[in-house]
Amino acid sequence: MTNKAFQRIYTHLEAITKATVSLKAQGVSNDELATVAGRLAQVVKIKDDLVTLQVYEGTEGIPTDAEVTFFGEPPALNVSEDLAGRFFDAYGRPIDGGPEVEGERRFIGGPSVNPYKRKQPSQLIPTGIAGIDLNNTLVSGQKIPFFADPDQPYNQVMAMVALRADVDKIILGGMGLSNDDYLYFKNMFENAGALHKIISFVNTTEQPPVERLLIPDMALTAAEYFAVDKNEKVLVLLTDMTLYADALSIVSNRMDQIPSKDSMPGSLYSDLAKIYEKAVQLPAGGSITIIAVTTLNDGDITHAIPDNTGYITEGQLFLRQDSDTGKVIVDPFRSLSRLKQLVIGKKTREDHNQVMNTAVRLYADAANAKTKLENGFDLSDYDNRCLAFAKDYSNHLLAIDVNISIEEMLDTAWMLFARHFTKAETGIKEALIQKYWKSEDEPAA
Repeated sequence: MTNKAFQRIYTHLEAITKATVSLKAQGVSNDELATVAGRLAQVVKIKDDLVTLQVYEGTEGIPTDAEVTFFGEPPALNVSEDLAGRFFDAYGRPIDGGPEVEGERRFIGGPSVNPYKRKQPSQLIPTGIAGIDLNNTLVSGQKIPFFADPDQPYNQVMAMVALRADVDKIILGGMGLSNDDYLYFKNMFENAGALHKIISFVNTTEQPPVERLLIPDMALTAAEYFAVDKNEKVLVLLTDMTLYADALSIVSNRMDQIPSKDSMPGSLYSDLAKIYEKAVQLPAGGSITIIAVTTLNDGDITHAIPDNTGYITEGQLFLRQDSDTGKVIVDPFRSLSRLKQLVIGKKTREDHNQVMNTAVRLYADAANAKTKLENGFDLSDYDNRCLAFAKDYSNHLLAIDVNISIEEMLDTAWMLFARHFTKAETGIKEALIQKYWKSEDEPAA
């Protein structure tokens, strides 16, 4: 062993597997970072003086006399206001050409907020996306996934949410991003003049997949600083949790652990839960809200990753291609925000709940009409009007490119009701109809 500054360096390995190395060392702590022959590694087991390190990039080609350098601490992040507007890698190192961030050193991956210090969420988070704000309204402190097929533009949607959401800070955790996706996020934020409130942690496809495992903890450590220390409203965007889970599977297989369902590790539920449970509404006003993309394999919602996610989170948002309009929409049938009732009609206009329910019911009637048509049945006048409504509804309120206020969403819905139906067919309370009904020649306010 030799010493170099505060680092401890060893040059003899006791054992090597395909994913780990073992050596005798002292003064080492659990989760401590190290390099093995220049490759990043982390302490995963200590028994007496025998230390086992997981080598992120694998151990192929590492000799028994490889140099092992311990860093002296687990993964950590310097937190301060200077994080805003910056891009970092999975280890919190700048990748935007800017200087290192000075600030308080905090270890990542700590416990979630004590339940006694949590407050019931009650603050609306508008995104400007009608398919979310109207039908699946988000609440501060909520945790919710975006389920989407790999060919859907989910990263573009996440960028839209980042630019439109009414919050103090946006923290992006990108896992397995292509260089094109990374540059897309970077250029979108810069061109929109929004960098001052966005912090990004990025792992690209060119980097080792296992480094993705650090991204959520880095993002959430930054989020906790702004939410807890600064009482700010923080929105954390994570993409793609399926690639995160794939990295867990890689590590699990290299460690020769017995896989569970769909080749996922048995710890998948707890690994996902420790991320999502960081979402919180704090009594002092700060909050962490988490929206995380989970890509689906051929739309399979029963796969272990979305299945476990559904048990942890408070709803889900589904993206799909609408056959009538060709646009990508937030599916009103498969999407759900379990906390929306905490703000609908309380933080939004009084007619919100009835407008939302009526629109979805009429959209369901249109789906029934489609089924009748496909089976060769004649359509009624009402069926035809439902189909026309569904197309307008998809175009003007479900499509992800719609960017309007919640009041405009409600007024648009009233206009569509008046265009296609009688007042009685909507089933909405008379008092609300008298107050909000919009005729074709009466433009929405």
